[in-house]
Amino acid sequence: QGPFRLSTLALPPAMWRRCRRTATLTSGGVALAAAGLGSKSAVRPLATSSFTHQIGNRPRTSVVWPATRRRLALASSAAASSDPGMERGLVSCEWLHTVLSGPDAPALRVVDATWYLPNSPFAAPAGSPGAEAEHVEGPRIPGARFFDVDAVASPHPGGVPHMLPDEATFAKAMASLGINRATRVVVYDRLGLFSAPRLWYTLKVAFGHPADVAVLDGGLPRWLKLGLPLEHGPPPKLETEAPPSTWQLAPQRCWDVERVRANIDVQEALVLDARGPGRFEGTAPEPRPGMRGGHIPGSLNVPFTDLLSQGAPCTLRPPDELRARMLAANVPLEALAAPSGGTVVSSCGSGMTACIVGLALHQLGLPLDRWSVYDGSWAEWGAREDTPVATGRATPASRL
Repeated sequence: QGPFRLSTLALPPAMWRRCRRTATLTSGGVALAAAGLGSKSAVRPLATSSFTHQIGNRPRTSVVWPATRRRLALASSAAASSDPGMERGLVSCEWLHTVLSGPDAPALRVVDATWYLPNSPFAAPAGSPGAEAEHVEGPRIPGARFFDVDAVASPHPGGVPHMLPDEATFAKAMASLGINRATRVVVYDRLGLFSAPRLWYTLKVAFGHPADVAVLDGGLPRWLKLGLPLEHGPPPKLETEAPPSTWQLAPQRCWDVERVRANIDVQEALVLDARGPGRFEGTAPEPRPGMRGGHIPGSLNVPFTDLLSQGAPCTLRPPDELRARMLAANVPLEALAAPSGGTVVSSCGSGMTACIVGLALHQLGLPLDRWSVYDGSWAEWGAREDTPVATGRATPASRL
């Protein structure tokens, strides 16, 4: 059904009867995806995450049932959202338009998290007054609010931008957006898919938002291309702000420089660097003055641009293409698919596009509790004199 389209499901007869009665299974809390980690031949549900699966080596697409006879289920949050995309962190413009046009619209908050990278293909357009001013002027998606990733951040002694905010700052920002711990959120940006995944990571992973959070695939450019409704001019004030909620930052989902340094020896996690090959190998200059070139020893290079579609509007590649790109970068998908598979830590220039790598891996079934971001990324690592740097091409990961 839907995006899964599994050709053969080896379900017990009793379960087939239950499927036919209810169409949605809700007891197991494990979601299924057709394309993902490991080989493409079969899907085996795991009970370790709200969105996990493992691809095995069976000759046909089938579900392998655990000995405990736990029942496979679509996650209840996905059922509540009427779209499994919210469970996997990515939704279409068509889906969002349908929700905003229906009775569930008040329960969903749309957030514009645009951030521009100067001197790059993702820079602000010529004459831009800035991302927030563009949001206020419009066009924007109806009902959207603006999140300033640079303003809602913690200061860094080395000047690294948009570090994760402290809990009090984040709570105040979420309340001003009308977001509490029961609010479903869709995040977009004005570039298609670039900075929105950073807020998805911040809210869903770093601060453990219990409700659904998803990135709008294609963002505002695709919304415009489809001719969907728009707003212009200053957005109306919220009738009431959400009451302040308690938000707790999960330190295991946000790595610091010392933990990354220790990981070089212990290999607690696989580090994936989202920068381009030239910066990773140390053959292209860094955009920040005085920054060393190269990469964290032992890391692999997965350029975030390889995970995005070519041309406009910019969207995330489909799962089969994402899988091919990961394998081409020597990412050990088979090992990550194992129940005891390791953790992935993504890095980039300043912690922004590292989140695109995490979003892509989540489409392939990597559970969010096995993914973290090195928040300081190369803006911190490359600026220090006491951090080791490797140059040249990556060495395939030997173990996880």
